[in-house]
Amino acid sequence: MSGDAGEGTTDSTDPEWEAVFWDIGGVILALDSVQGAHAEFVADLCERHGVDATVEEAVDTWRTAVGKYFRERDGTEFRSARDGYHRGVETVVGEEIPREEWQPRFDEIVRSSIDPVPGAVETIERLADRDLHVGVISDVDDAEGREILERFGVRECFDSITTSEAVGRTKPDPAMFEAALETAGVDPERSLMIGDRYEHDVKGAAEAGLHGVAFGADDGSAVSFRIDSPEEVLEIVDGDVPRSPDSGT
Repeated sequence: MSGDAGEGTTDSTDPEWEAVFWDIGGVILALDSVQGAHAEFVADLCERHGVDATVEEAVDTWRTAVGKYFRERDGTEFRSARDGYHRGVETVVGEEIPREEWQPRFDEIVRSSIDPVPGAVETIERLADRDLHVGVISDVDDAEGREILERFGVRECFDSITTSEAVGRTKPDPAMFEAALETAGVDPERSLMIGDRYEHDVKGAAEAGLHGVAFGADDGSAVSFRIDSPEEVLEIVDGDVPRSPDSGT
């Protein structure tokens, strides 16, 4: 983790932590399992509707349509992933397909295919046993985010769940972090935010006063700590890891 880049001693100025906030995608939810689930759904969609394309071509069409849907949003405004998937289905099939026809199969495949990031579930469970606020700050549809946490058996471990759908904005909009902090009633300077995207999760959190924990995120001055596995969050909370010497927070 990034703290090891320093002198190898704990920074005595680090606060006693009050809260640990988690992103979902890429931090709790393994993104490769999501991609696999979507590919399986698209293959099933092609078979059901007789789409004249290879699975690879159809998956590429799906991803392009969904990606375009999100790029069309205005700044940090929230856009429902479900609406994006609906557009993807329509683009792949070539005609409007009612949600009630495709969504149950989509949900079934996703539920059976997604996996957690190794170590994330165990770490969340251990944090929940401590005197800490454990929360989520994630750019997901509200119901989808809660279903993922329920699927992994950690929904009840979280004291708060802040989603982009509930706030109406996406990270790095400060409204996301402000809403989470207000709900938690904690000091941002005594709060950690674990994320896999530098600009959205780490820098966005730092600009709101939290300490960014980079898990696969790019390097930058906003990184207070860098981890290679979720379990290392426990070491940060215990004060066993020095802050990154390059941190601007």
